[in-house]
Amino acid sequence: MDFDTVRTFVVAADVGQFQEAAAELAVTQQAVSKRIAALERTLGVRLFTRTPRGAELTIDGQAFLPHARDLLRVAERAVASVRPGRRPLRVDMIASRGAASGLLRGFHQAHPDIDLDVMTLLDIDTAVAAIRSGAIDASFRAVAMPGRPLPEDIESVRVLDETLQLLTGPEHVLADARSVTVAQLAGHRIWMPGVVPGTEWRAYYDDLVAEFGLTIEVTGPNFGSDALLDTIACTPALATFMGERTRHVWPAGHGLRRIPVTDPTPVYPHSLLWRRDNPHPALATLRAHLADTAAGLDAPGTWRPGWVMPH
Repeated sequence: MDFDTVRTFVVAADVGQFQEAAAELAVTQQAVSKRIAALERTLGVRLFTRTPRGAELTIDGQAFLPHARDLLRVAERAVASVRPGRRPLRVDMIASRGAASGLLRGFHQAHPDIDLDVMTLLDIDTAVAAIRSGAIDASFRAVAMPGRPLPEDIESVRVLDETLQLLTGPEHVLADARSVTVAQLAGHRIWMPGVVPGTEWRAYYDDLVAEFGLTIEVTGPNFGSDALLDTIACTPALATFMGERTRHVWPAGHGLRRIPVTDPTPVYPHSLLWRRDNPHPALATLRAHLADTAAGLDAPGTWRPGWVMPH
């Protein structure tokens, strides 16, 4: 069914005359008549009866009118859902409790008038494919991964270096330390289930292990962050890494400790990715906001993999 004919029918029904409908639609009266006739052929009924006063709806026309209005409203919503500036800005982040979530919340608080759709994709390949297809507008990731440059139509900018901390239970041998050096972590079991091969965070931790001789275990099923915190709390031999800006709430009885890591301080690089020709106006606003709030990039005394380019 052609939406121009439906729109013409609705306008003609509202004004009651084909001539006035033609003026409102900026077409000829003949075009209005042809559109109405085409719609009547499609439906197999008469929609109007000509009278000296103009055009009156038949019983079938009266029955069709509310559905015609619904069709036009659905069409308008469909167009708005994909039109830049009319639809929400679609942004991906790795985890809802991570630093990227905080960055996006800060953006939303600064620009509450901008509609956001937030989603979580697993790995950088999926995120890049979604950016290129237009399924999302931007993604927070750690880039670029070694040996896997971004496609030429994708841009990225680093927006945050997140300090890593050691998380231990109350009985861990390092639990009472005010800080620990990276060298002190050698020989300790650092448990990080769910660090999946092929992801950017696996590449990051592989380089951290190679650089400092650490022991990071990724064995066991990943039951989520709550199960991880439960295990760390009651297992003196295990610790894990957690971003300084990663937010978790755990029972008071867990007695978990966040311990700064120094000499050097490992930082996890968060970048924003987007397609170069993406026209969504809110994307430029997001990039400007992140440029204004970026802090601590390439700070002295920090470590990041060599494949992370300087800011």
